[in-house]
Amino acid sequence: MDWNSRRLTAILENALLEDRATSDATSYACIDPNQRAAATIIAKQDCILAGIGSVARILDVYAALDGAVTSHYEVTTHPEIFDGVRLHKGQSIAVIRHNARVILSCERVILNFLQRMSGIATLTRKFVDAVSGTGARILDTRKTVPGLRVIDKYAVRCGGGQNHRLDLSDGVLIKNNHIALAGGIAPVLERAHRNRRGSQPIEIEVRTLAELEEALTYDAEAILLDNMLLEDVKKAVERCSRLERRLPLECSGGITLENVRAYAETGVDFISVGALTHSAVVADMSMRVMPT
Repeated sequence: MDWNSRRLTAILENALLEDRATSDATSYACIDPNQRAAATIIAKQDCILAGIGSVARILDVYAALDGAVTSHYEVTTHPEIFDGVRLHKGQSIAVIRHNARVILSCERVILNFLQRMSGIATLTRKFVDAVSGTGARILDTRKTVPGLRVIDKYAVRCGGGQNHRLDLSDGVLIKNNHIALAGGIAPVLERAHRNRRGSQPIEIEVRTLAELEEALTYDAEAILLDNMLLEDVKKAVERCSRLERRLPLECSGGITLENVRAYAETGVDFISVGALTHSAVVADMSMRVMPT
């Protein structure tokens, strides 16, 4: 994860601007401008860490926005602390040594990123662990917070999941609205084969076994089994196993931690779970700040 990239710098900058971090009235009123402090970021629950690289970068971006920061910071972590590691309740994540006003002004933004990303990574790891040994891979979706997709999807990777499309240009995924507007599965696939750019595979969403048969007839190159009952997913996998060519199968819709293993054991290649990014609960973390 390149936290120095223009895209990520803009995300961090917008978060600091939203919080008016360089106009922190309380820290200005209460804290000596030359006070130094040490801040320890602590995990208050077991979780999967994601976003540790954002800490130092937020301090850099704050300094650029403020224009008056002259002191240097130090962010230290244990060698065993890195994105994707499993943290335990009470474990220290990082220690920041810096100007006290700057630490306090950046505290909430730092925690917001770490908590959201670690929450997504933690939920993702639960799904990945649930399908362990089946061969199925857990995918995310585009159901992300507007403007934060790049960090949401990175957090999924930290949890052991894989990214589906980053954006609409990443591939041809024909869904029910495309099918309805194009006049059906046959015409939409014919148009897709004729008009696609380059060699992007054509994946199409089907909701019944009859739709699957039609999609196979018109040369779909990957199938998304949407909101299908478990028994129908099993039949779809068995049907596609008889094809001469290998056809990637993905299922989605109504997937929970309670049923994800059953779907994985059908033999599908991928299981996409929107909840990874739209319903993850933030990880509980805190920052303890002491004078130095």
